[in-house]
Amino acid sequence: MRETRASTTVRLPVATRELVREIAAEENASQQEVLVRAVDLYRRRRFLKDVNAAYASLREDPAAWDAFRSEASTWDPTLRDGDPKSPKRSHRRRGR
Repeated sequence: MRETRASTTVRLPVATRELVREIAAEENASQQEVLVRAVDLYRRRRFLKDVNAAYASLREDPAAWDAFRSEASTWDPTLRDGDPKSPKRSHRRRGR
């Protein structure tokens, strides 16, 4: 059974459309696939940028950062995830 998806038209500058065509040809993919991947990558980068900004803001408050690190360290034993063959990880504290 063929999957159907709703679609729409998006207007792009000619130069951008040509770049999408070139990338699609190089990767043997459809232009739609190239655009979907590009938007997903952009979304992920924005998310990580926001996460990094939140950590930076947290680090500006030494008491809040220490509280966060203290709470996070309680999860350190789970790093091995129950695998006795897993190498032990260093418990060196970062960001101090």
